[in-house]
Amino acid sequence: MKTLLDLENWNRKEHFEHFCRMEEPFFGATVEIDCTKAYQTAKELNVSFFIFYLYKTLVAVNSIENFRYRISEDKIYSNDRIDASATIGREDGTFGFSLIEYNPDFEIFKQSALTEIERVQNTTGLFTRSFDDDNLIHFSAIPWLNFTSLSHARSFTFPDSCPKISFGKMIVSENGKRSIAMSVHVHHGLMDGLHVGKFVDCFQEEMDKI
Repeated sequence: MKTLLDLENWNRKEHFEHFCRMEEPFFGATVEIDCTKAYQTAKELNVSFFIFYLYKTLVAVNSIENFRYRISEDKIYSNDRIDASATIGREDGTFGFSLIEYNPDFEIFKQSALTEIERVQNTTGLFTRSFDDDNLIHFSAIPWLNFTSLSHARSFTFPDSCPKISFGKMIVSENGKRSIAMSVHVHHGLMDGLHVGKFVDCFQEEMDKI
C-alpha cells in the first residue's frame, strides 16, 4: 500500500522541485560499519551474513520515512513497506536481479530470502522476473573490494527514485574488530544528508543488537 504525500504542504517542496530538475538528482556517501557483533550473531544463528545484513538494512530503511518515499509522475508516494531487489551471484560468475520481500519476523524473512536466492541461482540472464512496483531498494554486495567510494550505472532518462545500497569486503583488524564499507545513494529530491545520517545510525544500532 502507498499514500500520496501532500506536496504543497511538505516542508521540502522547494527542495524536491529543485533537485528533480537536475540530470543527476542522486547523491551518495560511503561509510564504515562496525559489524563485529553482527557477524558473531549471524554465526550463532547459523545464517548467511549476507542475508543477516540485508535484513538489518531493510529494518533501517523501513524505519526512516523518507527512505519509503518514491516519485511517480511528479508526485511523491509513501510506501507502507520497502522490499529489496538484490543482485544474486551464480557459480558461472553472472548475477540476476531478485525480489526479496521484507518481513519484520527474521525467520520468515530468512526463508523467503533463501527461496528467492535459490530461484535466481537456478536461472540464467539478468532479469528473471518482472518488477511491477518501485517499493524497493537496489541492493548489492561486492565482497571482493574494500571500497571507499562507489558509483552506479544509471540511465538519466529512466524515472528512478529507489535508494541504492551496496556493501564491500569485510575487513578484520589485528584486534579482531570486523568492519565493512556501506555505500548509500539516494534521490536528493526525497531526502538530504540528515536522513542518510539517521539511516546509517539506525542501521549500526540494528547491527549491534544481540
